[in-house]
Amino acid sequence: MKRAVFLDRDGVLNEAVIREGKPYPPADVTAMRIPAGTAEALGRLKERGYLLIVVTNQPDVRRGHVTRETVEAMNAHLRDQLPLDDVFTCYHDDGNNCDCRKPKPGLMMRAAQRYGIDLKKSFMIGDRWRDIDAGANAGCKTILLDLGYKEREPASPPDFRASSLRDAAEWILSNYAENVCEVSRN
Repeated sequence: MKRAVFLDRDGVLNEAVIREGKPYPPADVTAMRIPAGTAEALGRLKERGYLLIVVTNQPDVRRGHVTRETVEAMNAHLRDQLPLDDVFTCYHDDGNNCDCRKPKPGLMMRAAQRYGIDLKKSFMIGDRWRDIDAGANAGCKTILLDLGYKEREPASPPDFRASSLRDAAEWILSNYAENVCEVSRN
């Protein structure tokens, strides 16, 4: 079975917009900012055989603040700029009680089924309590990008707290990455 690193989108792969200590998604592709070192950190994980899969809640579609096409354009932009394997998006809000809205693990379960992923050998990197609880609910190890938001802590303590995606990737590679087999040429 394959190993994966699941990644939240806003606040992890692109900078979130902070208002009164809380994170929000950028309005559109032109407002997206990918932090320095993101592509390199993901590239290192990819070289070690990890699938890189985005799992993102986008309730602003349901709330009428943004169109689904805008969200899909933002996801496509990230796929063009970063070595991502796939993006799974929940467009619901809490009241829909769907299985795909984090902290429920539905998006990760779908990805695991589609790609043959061993969730116990996989990771969830997120910047909010919902991400960490979803990862724990799916059976993954979890990494909280602690960006100092004014919101509740996850119900499930993260396995590691990092200050950047680069730090999170380094922790995975230092503690869990299996060596890539080298083929000798004779």
